Amino acid sequence: MLITIETLAAGLLLVSGATAHPVISPLEFVKRAVNPGVVIRSCTTPGTLALAYDDGPYTYTSQLVDILDKGGAKATFFWTGTLYGCIYNHADAVKKTFASGHQIASHSWTHGHMGSMSASQIRTEMTKVEDALVNLVGIKPLYMRPPYLETSGQFLPTMKSMNYKVITNDVDSGDWNNRSPQQSQQTFQQAGANGNGHIPLMHETYAGTVNTLTPWLINWAKQNNLKLVTVAECLGDAGGMYQAGNFTAKTGPYSC
Repeated sequence: MLITIETLAAGLLLVSGATAHPVISPLEFVKRAVNPGVVIRSCTTPGTLALAYDDGPYTYTSQLVDILDKGGAKATFFWTGTLYGCIYNHADAVKKTFASGHQIASHSWTHGHMGSMSASQIRTEMTKVEDALVNLVGIKPLYMRPPYLETSGQFLPTMKSMNYKVITNDVDSGDWNNRSPQQSQQTFQQAGANGNGHIPLMHETYAGTVNTLTPWLINWAKQNNLKLVTVAECLGDAGGMYQAGNFTAKTGPYSC
């Protein structure tokens, strides 16, 4: 069953009407509900925008980091292991992204359809990304976005057991569907700058997203007094981007 923070909040409303004991408000409950295995679609901190990019690392990663850093923006990178070449072949870009303070998260190893995989297959998809990131920058991510946004089957129970916080989106740039940067801009304008902040679906593998849409979003955010933050920060979880512990890298050379 798909569980969302909206569903949890709605359930809390029902409970609050049936008890005389004080309960937290639905909004406050949602703010605290950065729980593993629960689908999170949008931010919970007003005045934020969490730029989130899928499918890298890729040719444009280093350039994208430069654009973000110049604009004073933090972002979240949902990376795969093999979608656009081996992640180890982008080692310099991975290290640069991490050193710049952006959030590194998982998008699975092969970008497969995880909703139809067994629990064992899903775990392998996730642990291979963990191993690569330990080897490259010494961390294991706590956040992930599922390929194709699929969350059915054994996926959510497995993410819960692995302590992963599952992110989808509430704004779709449509870059994957041949939408131009200008069309994507209209989508953000229609979504608006009010409320608790957006988590968009974007891809760092498109030149238009990197070179045109991202600079526009940085300016749009500034015009609307939005803070450009990581997904974890927009959920009030800035201290929980990565798994706790000291992890030992394997001996290289590394390969996929």
